[in-house]
Amino acid sequence: MAACTVPAASRYSLFIFLRDSFMTPRTIYRLSSISSGNGYTSGRRSSSSSSESPTDYTCAFSAHYDLLVKCGSLRTDAQQKHVLQRLARLQHTIENYSNSIYLNSPPPGMKSKDQSTDGNEPYVSTAENKGGGSATEEEPSPPPPPPPPPKGFYIYGDVGTGKTMLMDMFYSHVENTRKKRVHFNGFMLDIHKRIHRRKQSLPKRRLGEVFTCDPISPVAMEISNEVCLLCFDEFQVTDVADAMILKQLFETLFKSGVVVVVTSNRPPDDLYKNGLQRDTFLPFIDVLKEYCHTVRIDSGIDYRRLNKAAAGKLYYLSGEPGAAAVLDALFEELASSQNRVTGPRLLTVLGRDVTLEKTCGSIADCSFDELCGKPLGASDYLEMARLFDTVFIRHVPILTLTLKDQARRFTTLIDNFYDNKVRVVLLAASSLERLFVHTGGDDERDRQLLDDLGLSGEAAERLTLFTAEEEIFAFQRTVSRLMEMQTESYWMKGDRSHTKKDPLLTAS
Repeated sequence: MAACTVPAASRYSLFIFLRDSFMTPRTIYRLSSISSGNGYTSGRRSSSSSSESPTDYTCAFSAHYDLLVKCGSLRTDAQQKHVLQRLARLQHTIENYSNSIYLNSPPPGMKSKDQSTDGNEPYVSTAENKGGGSATEEEPSPPPPPPPPPKGFYIYGDVGTGKTMLMDMFYSHVENTRKKRVHFNGFMLDIHKRIHRRKQSLPKRRLGEVFTCDPISPVAMEISNEVCLLCFDEFQVTDVADAMILKQLFETLFKSGVVVVVTSNRPPDDLYKNGLQRDTFLPFIDVLKEYCHTVRIDSGIDYRRLNKAAAGKLYYLSGEPGAAAVLDALFEELASSQNRVTGPRLLTVLGRDVTLEKTCGSIADCSFDELCGKPLGASDYLEMARLFDTVFIRHVPILTLTLKDQARRFTTLIDNFYDNKVRVVLLAASSLERLFVHTGGDDERDRQLLDDLGLSGEAAERLTLFTAEEEIFAFQRTVSRLMEMQTESYWMKGDRSHTKKDPLLTAS
């Protein structure tokens, strides 16, 4: 996580410089040579050169991190450095890696085309069939199994400790083109879409006809044919539908040679903690541990909360005199450069219509109830993140456990906006630290759901579905991310126009 200490006048140019130097190990090596006083190196350092050792790759990968520390954009963190070095070794391993050997391997027990179909008769050579010899040749031994694929990483720790930053740095240095980096919410949405598409393609079942369909493994094989590296941010399991398919999905991915790098706030053993039917989820944890190294980052520092240059004022309290009028004026000023008419906008998501009442170009002005008071989910918020670079969120209430559904949606909303660098301006009933209150929650809907599920009242004291334990845990991440989303560096990264002057930055 960045803790900027460079002068404000040079911060933006430094950001552009580092952003452009972020992509390849070659470029980083040249930059580190310049910064260390060695000048530009005339030797070409190709990432696929056989003359480079793993140590060279580690040094090249670490150079970008060291440069950020040297210029003051990051603080030295021994735990981050340790994880970075381990990721650098993986980066070197998969530079020219392909999982095709795992995709094309014949299933166990498959016979050669020359073998007898019943398996009881010995293999007879072509020469013997033609009468050219009397000796029976031995059946050729099957090829040895391929070596195990490289192990990935499961990186977990408290919010704001730099997990996402390290994963993104690793991902940018991997020059293997068969890679994908995605928020876990977006990945699971894609999985369910693919499963639905496969089910829709099945022939219509006739009356009395019974057949089974397992779309999960074929979907995993689809993905395995597309990528050999998957990077997930914010791995968490709160949905029972996701929990039930993860073992089969990831076991197929892993056995197909897909390398997975994951960040999470929870250790593997705490995933889907106290969730419904968790016993059926536990085997997935064993699979995850088998194919991924588990690494913890626990520096005790939330780098998002360190003092950074603020992008003007972006968080207002409902009780502040004139707060709503300030947001109105800010919206009008941002909208003036959009060359669009302010009005409602219809979004179509998975065949459903979602209407936002006040938008102008890439800016949306919404109420909390409009975004989180309705049954919306990650797919809706991802579509908003695609269309808008700035979203006003008004009238955010204090979120008690009675409003845990709204709290879940708000967390998902901020996760997706943060991942896509959407800028937010909030008008809320309380300060960030006091926005989520761990009280309430005993409502009629919970009691009715307990009856529908056939569970006793004791379940409400244990299952996260009722205790909102997962929401309480996840909201710490939401607060941390909202802190960073108020900084100048975040606001600049979220500007998709790259041309117009920003009223918040010029006013601050």
